[in-house]
Amino acid sequence: MDGKIITVGSTKGGVGKTTLALNIAIARAMAGRDVWLIDADRQGTASTALAIRGEAGKLPAIATAHYADGGQLRTQLQHQRGKFQDIVIDAGGRDSTALRAALVLSDLVLVPFQPRSIDVWAVADIAALIEEARAVRDGLQALGVLNMADTAGSDNEDAAAALADYPAIRYLATPIRRRKSIANAAGNGLSVLEQTPRDDKAIAELNALLQAIY
Repeated sequence: MDGKIITVGSTKGGVGKTTLALNIAIARAMAGRDVWLIDADRQGTASTALAIRGEAGKLPAIATAHYADGGQLRTQLQHQRGKFQDIVIDAGGRDSTALRAALVLSDLVLVPFQPRSIDVWAVADIAALIEEARAVRDGLQALGVLNMADTAGSDNEDAAAALADYPAIRYLATPIRRRKSIANAAGNGLSVLEQTPRDDKAIAELNALLQAIY
């Protein structure tokens, strides 16, 4: 998908959606794209991370805005979408007007979930919202990705298999494993692609996810 609107969303907090949204937006900007990251979460974590990036003078710069209200998000996105090549929306943590608006306006929703049964059950909520959005947004794609996945053990496979219960979301076999480098990078407004020391495993996982999305 090239030049599309992507929402990284979930109705559950703590699944790492902001970290994923930051990594995707920054990676696209590093590839020469004109990117807009919309923070649609009331907590504003993505906006804070990009403010830290801006204060540090890190390039490429990422345009950002914080719209936690669904009506405001809808109005601003419809007005400004033509100015950018790629738009990434960080939405959710709860069922909100902003998340619902983002789903209706997006081409693709990326649903991160962790390899724990409670997180997989929570996928049912976002799956229901996706089905509702498809009633008015024909062609909305939904992809599920294991985020903060285990480096070993069977929990990853069990969680991926459980996602089959929600046909509204297609599973991507490109897990992002739990790595300190990813968390450290995001805290500084960076993608793991920029982090030093370099984490080749984390970079390979992110690149595999980006290739699957775009």
